[in-house]
Amino acid sequence: MNFRYSVRTVALSVALIILAANIAESKPIIFRDNSSNNTVGKQVELLIDSSGYFNINNIVTEGKFKQSEKTAPIFFLKNQILWARFSVTNLTADSSVFFCIEYPHISEMDLYKLDENGQLQTIVSTGTNYDFNQRSHNHVNFNFNLHLPQGKTGTYYFKINSQHPVELRMALMNFNAVAQVHSLQSMIMAAYLGVIISILLYNLFLYFATRDRSYIVYVIYLFTLAFAQLTQAGWSFKYFWPSMPTFNNVGVIWTTCFAGIAAICFAISFLHTATYSPKAHTFLWLLIWAHIVAFLLSFSSFRFVSYHILNFSVLVSGVVLIYVSAAISARGYRPALYYLLAWSAFLVGLIILVLRNLGFLPVNNFTTYVLYGGSAIEAILLSIALADKISILRREKEVSQAAALQISQENERLVKEQNIVLERKVAGRTEELQKANHQLTEAFKNLKGAQIQLVESEKMASLGQLTAGIAHEINNPINFVKSNIKPLQLDFKDLMEVINEYEKLHDFEIPEIKPHLEQIEALKKSIDLEFIKKEVESLMKGIENGAERTAEIVRGLRTFSRLDESVIKTVDIHEGIDSTLILLRSNIPANISVVKDYLADGNIECFPGKLNQVFMNIISNAVHAIKSKPEMMPDEKITISTRRLEAEQIEIRIKDTGKGMSEEVKQKIYDPFFTTKDVGEGTGLGMAIVFKIIQEHSGKIELHSTEGVGSEFIITLQDAIPVKKPA
Repeated sequence: MNFRYSVRTVALSVALIILAANIAESKPIIFRDNSSNNTVGKQVELLIDSSGYFNINNIVTEGKFKQSEKTAPIFFLKNQILWARFSVTNLTADSSVFFCIEYPHISEMDLYKLDENGQLQTIVSTGTNYDFNQRSHNHVNFNFNLHLPQGKTGTYYFKINSQHPVELRMALMNFNAVAQVHSLQSMIMAAYLGVIISILLYNLFLYFATRDRSYIVYVIYLFTLAFAQLTQAGWSFKYFWPSMPTFNNVGVIWTTCFAGIAAICFAISFLHTATYSPKAHTFLWLLIWAHIVAFLLSFSSFRFVSYHILNFSVLVSGVVLIYVSAAISARGYRPALYYLLAWSAFLVGLIILVLRNLGFLPVNNFTTYVLYGGSAIEAILLSIALADKISILRREKEVSQAAALQISQENERLVKEQNIVLERKVAGRTEELQKANHQLTEAFKNLKGAQIQLVESEKMASLGQLTAGIAHEINNPINFVKSNIKPLQLDFKDLMEVINEYEKLHDFEIPEIKPHLEQIEALKKSIDLEFIKKEVESLMKGIENGAERTAEIVRGLRTFSRLDESVIKTVDIHEGIDSTLILLRSNIPANISVVKDYLADGNIECFPGKLNQVFMNIISNAVHAIKSKPEMMPDEKITISTRRLEAEQIEIRIKDTGKGMSEEVKQKIYDPFFTTKDVGEGTGLGMAIVFKIIQEHSGKIELHSTEGVGSEFIITLQDAIPVKKPA
């Protein structure tokens, strides 16, 4: 047992010696001054763990730390863990010694204290991966109270695992110094935001006053720039999304990308790069796409790549915009000079910040806050440039107005001279137009007369058809009457002989009457008196029938002609159709039957004579179409039907079994002088007149026709409509 105890004692001694040796490598930081900021960047030892080997159990004994060479070292921890170690001896009377890291974007940070047994005890775990409200100190930076009593020395370790670049600007300070630092940060940010918001509102007002797109683009740029600065400084995490650490991890990249894109878009709009420098314009759009790529990569595991792309794009954009504004300014575009000065101020601050981020410049208050100053100066100068642009536009407007006035005066002089010339030309032209108008009037009168003659010609053609039919129709009953007159005269002669013999009885004495009566009886037998009575009755009946037939034809002719057609009358269209059929009866062959299907009441307001002419032309064409068939059938048919439609309309359908029409003929059927009849058989005006008459009645006419099958005309008329009285 003594042996085992001795071994353990030796082992513990060796461990303590090794621990003491490791701790001894780190010289304690002597904290003496209670009032100032004590930067300790070069007094902290660092270790990069690329394999994830170290933890709180072996980092103390096995960790090979190296002294920091920079006041504020910067790290890009891609799949790596940063360990740091420092010792502090407090020689002040205040035990509140704060270890501060003035950088707001550390994803995860664990602070440990080495106890008396050589074990690491966790003091706090914090970072942007945690809810902001969980922090013990409500500051954007990381502040840790070491609670180190006077005269004591404490050794501390911290571990950092971050998705962002890590900037270790470390310091030891008391509570008052911490408050002063944060007060300074708040004042600088408030002053910066005050300048930006004032300029933003001013330019927003100018936009609504001028409607110049450059102002609204500049307002958007100022807004995105201010938001990016707030996010970069950690204020957005504190005030806008304190409970959204996941969103905060990409907020820096997003807001910087939007600000960069807005800055380039403003430069394109303000400098008119598309006009003054097309190549630079194209390159600026490529830089916009580089910002977009950085934005998209922030969603992936290549977030560190997006940081590098963003830093590179921002730096290149600054240089390119300096070059572009200088080149455009050299070409005489005055706003470019203001832009050059403004962007130079911002670019100086931007370059200093980027070089600080890359480790080429030290981290201090100047390099930390220089971008705010440069940005504010840039905003002010650009506002002056935009205001100067208004002055330039006003001067250009005045110059253009003066030039326009001069041009207007010159134009007025020229107009006066031209007016004199024009008045002469107008006078001559007016005389020519009056002559031409007189000629046109005469031509119109002649054309009107020709039109009337053509219409009358069509009427005469229709009348010619009627004349032959009427003559034939009237001739039959007249011949019948004429042939009955001679037999009737002979019968009357025989009857008169019998009557005369009876009259002679008045001259005879009574004894003489009987023999004379016997003679009269013999005469009656010889002339067959009963036959004569029947024959006379038959002849009179025939004459009566002939007279009635003639009267029917005359009535049909009168109904068809309608001499009062210039007056709108309420008539039965069925009477007009029937009268037309009567007059056309002699022209309709025996193998063509006319089928009438009258379903409507037929009473409408119209010009009766004109409608009868429509029926005459369509039915005549139907008869002609059937006769023109290569081979007529014994049961050819013309169907005429009427029916009542809605909205007080009557529909008339006239359908035939003729040869039909081709598409070409259907397209021309209503054209004046177009006819399918042989020369001399038609004027070509029939269907044109039909179409015009239907238009006068505010109706419509449709044609359905198929070659070899037949045609159908569909006429739709109103019951009672105001129709313009024809001239």
